[in-house]
Amino acid sequence: MSLPPFAVATAALLLTACGSQVPGRSSGEATPPACDATPTATATISATTGGSSEPETDQVTITDAGGRAGGCAVFQVTNHHDTPFRYTITFRFRPASGAAPVNTTRVLSSVEPHATVAGTVDMLAGPSDAAGWTQVEVVTVRGVPTAEAPAPDGSCPPSGVRVYADGGDAAMGLRVVNLHLVNCGPDTYHIEGYPRLSVLDESHQNVQEVQILHDGSSVAASTGADGPPQPLALKPGEEAYAGLVWRNTVLSGTPVNAPYVRVWAKPGAAPVMVTPELDLGTTGKLAVGPWKRAEPR
Repeated sequence: MSLPPFAVATAALLLTACGSQVPGRSSGEATPPACDATPTATATISATTGGSSEPETDQVTITDAGGRAGGCAVFQVTNHHDTPFRYTITFRFRPASGAAPVNTTRVLSSVEPHATVAGTVDMLAGPSDAAGWTQVEVVTVRGVPTAEAPAPDGSCPPSGVRVYADGGDAAMGLRVVNLHLVNCGPDTYHIEGYPRLSVLDESHQNVQEVQILHDGSSVAASTGADGPPQPLALKPGEEAYAGLVWRNTVLSGTPVNAPYVRVWAKPGAAPVMVTPELDLGTTGKLAVGPWKRAEPR
């Protein structure tokens, strides 16, 4: 599912030249590789600012493009927050032939507060036509506090518990996204009941009008997010999951789109911010199922 861009300075560029790298880096990131340092012409840049006008607007701009046969762009990210943020940016490259555009994603693991850093995004596989890529644009930007970002696959946070959301499933207006909890630590992890949720909008503010319901069957049956909660004792390496269920039905009123959900696995647990891209329509309802033991992989 996709949502309109938020908190973004959206740029559309004719891919004619990708000059030398813009200085700057994000904490924990290697210095991004420079695009082709031999420009063939001056890039023509057309940019408009869209999305939220809140003070915490996260801003991304494309500053140069055209390296490597028109498949490389240099961009800048500004963190307007008071804490480090991890940014996931989706770019769209358009070929000269008019064929379908191709999306690619770039992640900056930690941008310091009120800092502007640079990075590059590269389409390594070019289109079949000789003219190459002719345009690149920012599609979406999603930022979460670095301290609350889901741990990358294969790593284990200091808590010994890794919480993340999957890509979900959508059919006929019904949405199902599972929260996953992996005990990656050395001790047994005890959990019971439902994860605690806080729904956040594009400006990371609480969305008060959303009603959070326990038991996924209150929205739809046979999603796996139903049944009574049971106490679980997860041994190291074992997993649990809890389903998020909603419908994007639009009737009267204003549709609610909320990209973020802050999750507490149980009372006293550290929060994790996931990005399920909630498009709740005008239903105003989000159902959450109880934690259940996952089958071994």
